[in-house]
This record gives sequence, C-alpha cells and structure tokens, in this order.
Amino acid sequence: MVDSLLYFVKNRDELAGTLCHEVAHTIHHDTMTLMEKQQKLEEREIGAAILLGPTRAHVLAILLLGKLHSLGYSRDVESRADLTGSDVCAAAGYNPWGLVWLFQDFKNARAEEIPQLLSDHPNDQNRINALERHFRKNPTVFKKFNPDPKSATPLVVPDKAPEVFLR
Repeated sequence: MVDSLLYFVKNRDELAGTLCHEVAHTIHHDTMTLMEKQQKLEEREIGAAILLGPTRAHVLAILLLGKLHSLGYSRDVESRADLTGSDVCAAAGYNPWGLVWLFQDFKNARAEEIPQLLSDHPNDQNRINALERHFRKNPTVFKKFNPDPKSATPLVVPDKAPEVFLR
C-alpha cells in the first residue's frame, strides 16, 4: 500500500494528508473500537443463528446483514478520520487541502465507483464535500491555506529509490 501511495500522491500535502488521516485513526482509537464492535457483532450473529436455526440461508443472511452494518460503522470512522486528519495537517502547518486533492484524484482515477452502501469508505465526492464544509465552518483554522493544487510542493519519488525507502 505504501509503495503505491508514494507513486500516486502528487505533492507533499497529499502525502501529509494521508499520514494525518492515519494518525487520526490512532487518536480516536479506531482499531480497538472496531475490534470491540466486531466481537459484539459476532456474538449477535451467533445468537441469531441459534434462534433462527443454523441453516445455510439463515447464516448467509445474518452474515450479510452484519457486514452491511459494519460497513456503515467503517464509513463513519473514515469520515471522522478525514476531518481530524485535516485538523492535524493544519496544526502541523501542512495544507489540509491535500486531502481534498487526493480524493479528487482517487475519484478521477476510477472508471466506476462501487456504491457507498457496499464500501467501508465513504465515496470520494462525499469525502470532498465533508472536508470543504469543515473548512468553511472553521475559517480561522483553514483560511490561510491555498485550495489550489498548483500551490503545492510536488512530491517526486526517484525511479531508482533505494529499496529501504519503499518497504
């Protein structure tokens, strides 16, 4: 993932935005919360299978409903990490618009996007819209940053980058 990200991001602020988004997951303890939610979901699935009977159709329906429920939680977590990540970027002096530019690039790179209901991430346009709303609601934090991607410092990964940096 990191290798391909280094070749996909176009500038320092897109990379910083990605790293700040990931830091936001740590700030919110998202991994631990997700593990706890998954354990509770598995317990409910087992209980439902016992109540309804463990037929193949029942088990598949229970698993599908559980998966759809967990995807909704994941989308909320990702949305929150986007906003907190933009705050972390701004506090660190990196342009939080880098996240917006990255999601625009993702959106433009995909021929077709899967429906958000079936994804563990919000769709790119929803992420862009949420970040732009967040920036407008907090002008004292975000007004000093330039929304034009041409203002960013390009990120260049040499073709012959040492292996140690690409792992």
